[in-house]
Order: sequence, then C-alpha cells, then structure tokens
Amino acid sequence: MEKEMLALVKLKEGDDKFPKFMGWMQSDEGLVERSKFAIPSKTIGTVTPDKSAVMFKVFVTDKDGMMDFVSGKNQSMKPTYDECIESVQLWDLNEVEL
Repeated sequence: MEKEMLALVKLKEGDDKFPKFMGWMQSDEGLVERSKFAIPSKTIGTVTPDKSAVMFKVFVTDKDGMMDFVSGKNQSMKPTYDECIESVQLWDLNEVEL
C-alpha cells in the first residue's frame, strides 16, 4: 500500500554538498535504491534558496525501507549520507477532509 511521507534533509555546510547529494539521488544507483521502498517518478522535491536543505514528498511502498534510507542505514547510500547529510526529519502525511 502506498503511503505519502515528507522528508526534510538538512545538508552539512559546504558548497559541494547539495550537488553531491542530488547527483547520487538522481543517479542510476540512487534510482534503483529508492525504487526499493518508494516510487521515484512520483517524488516531489524542493530546495531552500541557500541549498542547505531539501524537502521531498515521497510516495512510499515500504515504510521500513524508507526509514532505513533516511537514517543512513542503506549501504549503497551510506558514503553520500555520511559526507553530505547533517540530519533528516520524516513525517507521515494524512489527508484532511475539508
């Protein structure tokens, strides 16, 4: 079952962190890893003007896989995570009836 989640990724200081992080996320390897727990083609992302943080709305198919990924436990992502990511916050999104 698909679940919508919001991830806020705060990057470490340095002009090279944003391009390195996004380069991995958009690489073939990154897409393969992300597709194990989410639907990458449905992910919506935005970045702060100073490129110190990125926010993603993610359509998640495996919540445990998503949590491992954003906590740095994914072995493929770990080198990029350790170099570029300061912290990650994750929220479940629920629709509100109007």
